[in-house]
Order: sequence, then structure tokens, then C-alpha cells
Amino acid sequence: MKNYVILAIMAVAAITLAGCNEDNYSDLDPWNGGNGSGQQTGGNATGDDLETFSIEFDTTPLSETEVIPDDENDEAYNDYVEHSTFSRVVYVTYDGNSATVEGSTDGVDIDIDGAHVTVTNGNKEMVFVLSGSTSDGSFKSYSDYKFKILLNGVTITNPSGAAINNQSHKRTFVELSSGTVSSLEDGTTYSGIPDDEDCKGCFFSEGQLIFAGSGTLNITGNYKNGLCSDDYVRLRPGNVINVTTTKSNGIKTNDGVFINGGVLNIGVSATAAKGISSDALVQIDGGRTTIITSGKGEWDSDEKDTNACAGIKVDSIFTMNNGELYIKSTGSGGKGINGDQTVTFNGGTVKILTTGARYSYGSQHSSAKGVKGDGDVIINGGSIKVRASGGEGSEGVESKSNVTINGGTLEVSSYDDAINVSNKSYKLTINGGNVYAYSTNNDALDSNGSISITGGTVIAAGASQPEGGIDSDNTAVVIDGGVVIGLGGENSSVSSSSKQLSLVSGNQISAGTIMALSCGSSNVLTYKVPRTFSQMIISSPKLTSGGAFTITSGSTVSGGTTFHGLTTGGTVSGGTSVATGTLSATVTYSNTSASSGMGGGGNPPGGGWH
Repeated sequence: MKNYVILAIMAVAAITLAGCNEDNYSDLDPWNGGNGSGQQTGGNATGDDLETFSIEFDTTPLSETEVIPDDENDEAYNDYVEHSTFSRVVYVTYDGNSATVEGSTDGVDIDIDGAHVTVTNGNKEMVFVLSGSTSDGSFKSYSDYKFKILLNGVTITNPSGAAINNQSHKRTFVELSSGTVSSLEDGTTYSGIPDDEDCKGCFFSEGQLIFAGSGTLNITGNYKNGLCSDDYVRLRPGNVINVTTTKSNGIKTNDGVFINGGVLNIGVSATAAKGISSDALVQIDGGRTTIITSGKGEWDSDEKDTNACAGIKVDSIFTMNNGELYIKSTGSGGKGINGDQTVTFNGGTVKILTTGARYSYGSQHSSAKGVKGDGDVIINGGSIKVRASGGEGSEGVESKSNVTINGGTLEVSSYDDAINVSNKSYKLTINGGNVYAYSTNNDALDSNGSISITGGTVIAAGASQPEGGIDSDNTAVVIDGGVVIGLGGENSSVSSSSKQLSLVSGNQISAGTIMALSCGSSNVLTYKVPRTFSQMIISSPKLTSGGAFTITSGSTVSGGTTFHGLTTGGTVSGGTSVATGTLSATVTYSNTSASSGMGGGGNPPGGGWH
């Protein structure tokens, strides 16, 4: 039962920040079968859960349909156990401090020391079935050929090393026997490791690890990583895998992580630990992945840089095509997704919550970010919600390169910038989709380069002056299409070269009040104003040159579809006219002027921002 006790104790995966200085720990039962989507009833005034969703582990299995590739040219073809034959079976049964081995053992060298079993396999088509329980044992394997490990309700605790240590460089299939629960736990120190061998986690493998089956696997890492491959890891539908670590990463790989399906829960509590850390790509195509990190940031004396936790840290590209991904990072400087190259969302459901304060070491800082990319951040589809509430520097989506939104729904609430392009040489581009950006204390959309909007629906609510809804540092904002609302203390100027008309209004409307804008006899939009503002940009295809406009405050709207206060397709009535005029140019000003737009800025003081 030791495994389960430690799993409960180690789920210190929820950290709540008191003020902005110290990390305070609260208890959390990690495998409580809760709602992994973290949705709560209620929500803000628009009926959305962006400001209220929570994230918890959920061990409930999923019902997923899996398409097994049948083309041998498919690069993943050989990762499917269905295309291999395993006819020779060796049974390893653990019983306390001893183990027995039976079955097709010809051609397999077996060494048993108490409950520590080492197999050297020289045969093809081998499968090793592990069952029983030991509090001082292990399974170590060497193999010249690919093979399979069947975990059949086995519990292995090794106080002095890895529970499973696979030194084979060949493909290894790991099948979780249906309806069973297997548990692995390593020691806090390792001993007896040969100088020419690596062993960096509770379940370690030199080669590829491909998980299949419909059982449950609990991994508790006390020495370093929970699950580690010096090659790659692939997870398939049916799996339920729960990983907790206190020293380092949940899953660590050199050559990639592929999540095709199944349920994956990762809780890490060490300083600067990562839920998933990959030197190569991370790709999510299905399943439900929940990651909670709680460790604080640190100064890396080797890299001469700050280092912080991340739900997913990928040194190559990150791609999400489908499935569910939920990340909570509560320690100082913690990130949701931290990618060194391109971060792409093509589909699926994503919720990211960061609550940690900035980590500082001298003049160097690491601030909490929901999604951080050193390369481009591209959103083509899916539903993405990010809340970054940890104080100064806490941003929803940040890229040191371009941010491009082509589709899907992106909703961000942050203390600092909601969406930020941090390098003046790059661009924020919105071509489609639904975008909601809300900043408590800074800009909603902030590009140190330029901003271009060609389509979609964009609502950007920034803080009071000098912050704003839309801040484009290098050039005026170009609006060529879409429905755009940008409000705050002030906004950057809208370019006169824009292909779509815009109205810039300084007419005051109280927070929580519905304003309506009409052009001629047509309603352009109705919007429930979320906060007091000094200036609002409104752009819509319904604005026509030479048309008479009216802004009404205190209107009511019935029916229609509402997205963060913006209602489309409803019936508008009542209200008091606060402004009228004629749309006489590409950009028309009402109770404000072109000179009130933002200039430069948006760069935080100090150095070493990450």
C-alpha cells in the first residue's frame, strides 16, 4: 500500500499564492476521479468559465475510437503492437522479497537476487508478464530484439534504484492488462549502476516505449524522473497513466512524446520541474492529459539563466491536433506550455491556469506564462482558455516571434498582457476565429512589432491609461476585416490604409452596461461593457462609408449568441443615445482624436525576461 500513500501525500500539486512573494502549499488528492475539464458552474457576467475554471486530476477512462495504420510506409506503423507477434512468454511473479520465473525461458538468461530480476533476451517474439507485489525488487532487461512487457497488476518498489530498468535500445511495447492496476516506485537514491549505463527514472528505457492496453499504471518517482526514455514515448487510447515525482520531471524523453489517446495525469512538485520535458517534439492527437506543477523557479548556474516549472517544456515543436489538455502551474515563474520552436494548435480543448508570481534572481526574471513560444505561436483551431493571474509579468500567450490566429477560439485573462509579441521585428496577425483578451493591469493585445486583423471576432479589453486594448508599438493597427472591439485607457491608432472602416469612440459608458452601435437603420453590434474605458475601437463589415452612426447606452438585447458580452443576431431595444455622427473616413473619431492613440512602449523594465 506504500505506493498509494505516497501518491496521496505527494499530490502537493496545487499551490496557491499569498500575495506575490511566497508559494504556499495546499493539499490536493491527485487521483480523485474528479472533473479533469475543471469546469465549474457560474462564471463571469457573460456566462463563461474563463475566470472560474479549475484543474484537477481525473482518472476516469475515456471511450475513444482508434485508427490503427495499415500502411507499412506510415512512420508510426511499427509502433502498433498489432503488427508484431509475441509467441514466447516468460512469467515473472513477485512475492514479497522473492520472485519466481516460469515459461519459455530457453535462450533467455535470467538472474534473480531476492526480488530483483534481470533478464538478457536473445530471442525474438518475447513477452514478459509481470505480476505480484514486492517492496524491494525490480525488473531489468537487456534485449537484442523488440519485445513486450505486460504489466498484469504488478506492484514494484525498489528502494535503491528503478522499478523497471530497460537497457534495450530496441522498441519496447508496454501493455497494461485490462482491468488491472500496476504501480511502480523507485528509491530516493540509486546504487549499483554500471558506469556505462544510464538510469534516470522510476521507469527507464534506452529505447522507444509504446504503451497500449486498457489498464492503469501508477508511477512514483523519488530519485529523478517518473517515466524516462532516451528515445521516445508513445501513449495509445485505453491507457490510464498517473505519474508523480518529487525530484524532477514527470515524463522525460530525448526524441519525442506522442500522445495518441488515453488518460495521462502528471503531478510534479520539485523546483523548476516539468510535467513533460522533451528534447524533441511533443504531439497530442487525442486523449486527456492533465498536468499540475507546483515547484518554484531557480537560478541555473550552468546556463546562467533563470529556470522555472512548466507543464510541457519542448525543445523542438509542439503540436496539438485533438484531445484534451489541462495544465496548472502554481509556482513562481511557472509556465503552461514552454516551446523553444513553433507552438501550433490545430484542434482539441485546452485549459491552462498559472498563478505563480515572478521569480527573480538579481536583475534576471522568469514570469508566469500560459503559452510561451520562442518561435511562432499558431492557432488554427480548437478551444483554448488561458488564465494567468500571478501578478507582474504574468501573461497569457507570449511569443518572441509571430503570433498568428487563423481559427478556433482563444480566450485569455491575465494580470499582464493577455497576448504579447515581445520582439519588435515580428507581428500579431488575426485572420479568423474568436479571440477574447482581457488584461487586469496591462494591454490586452500587445505587439512590440505590428498588429494586423483581417477576420474573425476580436474582443480586447485592456487596463486604464496608459494601457489599452490594442497596442501596436511599431505601426498603426491595420484592420482589413472581422468584428473588432478594443477598449482600455487608450489604443494604438488605426491605420488609414485599413480596408475596413473603424469607429474610435471616447464616449463613456458605465461598466456592466450594454451599448449598441447602429449604422443607418442596421444594428452593427451590441456589447456589454466589462469595465470603465477611455477609448474604444469598433470595426465591423457592417460599417459603411457615409453612413450615419448612433451609439446607445443602456440598451437591452434578447436572443442571439453572446461571446464575452458581444451579442450577434439578437433583438435590440431601448437605451439612451450618447453619440451620433457620420462615418466620413476609414477611421472616424467620436469624442476623441487621432492624437490620443498609443505611441511606443510595452517593454518591461530591467533585463532577462523569459
